[in-house]
Amino acid sequence: MSDNKNTKQTKKRTNKDIALAGVFIALAMILSYLESLVPIGFAVPGIKLGLANLVTIVALYKLGLKDTIIISVGRILLSGVLFGNMMIIIYSLAGAFLSILVMVLVKKLKIFSATGVSICGAISHNLGQIIVAVITLENMNIMYYMIVLAIAGAVAGTVIGILSGMIIRNIKI
Repeated sequence: MSDNKNTKQTKKRTNKDIALAGVFIALAMILSYLESLVPIGFAVPGIKLGLANLVTIVALYKLGLKDTIIISVGRILLSGVLFGNMMIIIYSLAGAFLSILVMVLVKKLKIFSATGVSICGAISHNLGQIIVAVITLENMNIMYYMIVLAIAGAVAGTVIGILSGMIIRNIKI
């Protein structure tokens, strides 16, 4: 809920909460679309900065787990239907759920800043997608690609984490 990030999300959702989640979903979709216009993964397939993860991390810190899941799933489903296909949705959901799980656990440890949480989230997102690829393609050799994706995830996670940290410190929700 938007009232306090530490409150349990058991009370009734307000119109403000629903509108805020909608704004976050729209912002994440816009960032995803803008990112798709700039092909940074041309040399290595599957690599991207993950601008929409700015929204996910800010939501995790400012809105809580429930809203973060709603925002992530909403963005993935809408983007997948509008701009992708069912396989993109499956890969994205796997990455998002593993990423959110890891970020929540790492955040609770309170040993990392938003940057550390973001790095862990980026790498685990890539791992979630690799696991789906191994299962659907029935090829364990795909796991070797995780080395490249882990490095890219660490770099992208650092950039997104630094930006997220700045937003988290300066935004009032």
